[in-house]
Amino acid sequence: MKSKIIYIGKRFFELLTKISPNLSSRILFFIRIKKFPNLKNPQTFNEKATWLKLNKYANDELVIKCADKYRVREYIESKGYASILNELYGVYDNFNDIDFSKLPQKFALKCNHGCAYNLICEDKSSFDIKNAEKKVNSWLKEKYGCATTELHYTKIKPKIIIEKYLCDKKGEMPTDYKFYCFNGKVKFIVVCSERGMHGKTKYDYYDTDWNELPYGLSIYNSNKTCKKPKNLNEMIKISEDLSSDFPFVRVDLYNTKEKIIFGELTFTPACSCDHTITKEADAIIGKIKIKVDDDKIL
Repeated sequence: MKSKIIYIGKRFFELLTKISPNLSSRILFFIRIKKFPNLKNPQTFNEKATWLKLNKYANDELVIKCADKYRVREYIESKGYASILNELYGVYDNFNDIDFSKLPQKFALKCNHGCAYNLICEDKSSFDIKNAEKKVNSWLKEKYGCATTELHYTKIKPKIIIEKYLCDKKGEMPTDYKFYCFNGKVKFIVVCSERGMHGKTKYDYYDTDWNELPYGLSIYNSNKTCKKPKNLNEMIKISEDLSSDFPFVRVDLYNTKEKIIFGELTFTPACSCDHTITKEADAIIGKIKIKVDDDKIL
């Protein structure tokens, strides 16, 4: 029943987005944040992110390129950071083009045009290729972003990419550091841990001096102090360099075995209506001025 409700909901929002992206986004915002957004004079972080989603990022060619998990590699290289790109085993238009015999025992398979299109293979001998084919082919057919009014995703040509399997010193998924950048400056950092543990991903917030911030709802916190990375300053510099062309973007980096690996650039975190932060945090972050262009400051 739950899957049927989700399916109907997605179809509803996809249709509504075609009719009115603004209305679709407002209703989604209300469902998640429990209020309608003020888009004429946005004050909170989620309102400003929604304004950017609708008015700035939907047709921005550089945003579309950098939201593409394959084409963003070219942007990272142009910034002088080719060394932080994860090893790429192959890029494909069709699942049948993949020669699994040439892949290592462990790898990460994903689609480039949306969120949560990932398959992690930890042992190729037990990897269900038929099931993977079914999932990937369904992802390739989806126009990700319609149901969430993240229209920049809808302009990405779907592809399959296969990259190196990442792990930390313990052989587990590495910690994901998310740097929230406003006009090229990191304002705060989210440490994303316990990923892949039955949907119990935890989020902890820090400033650039590694002081804890009370931004996240308690049910999403790990309730522990995360260790400050030894190369935090380097990660901050990379994030600020990569974010300098955008009013706002979240730069995701992995820190695996003391090596920094690029994750992705995210322009609309949680569809621009993040319900994992407190109302107070939404207001505090919203006080950060975002210069959209010479004539517009949010």
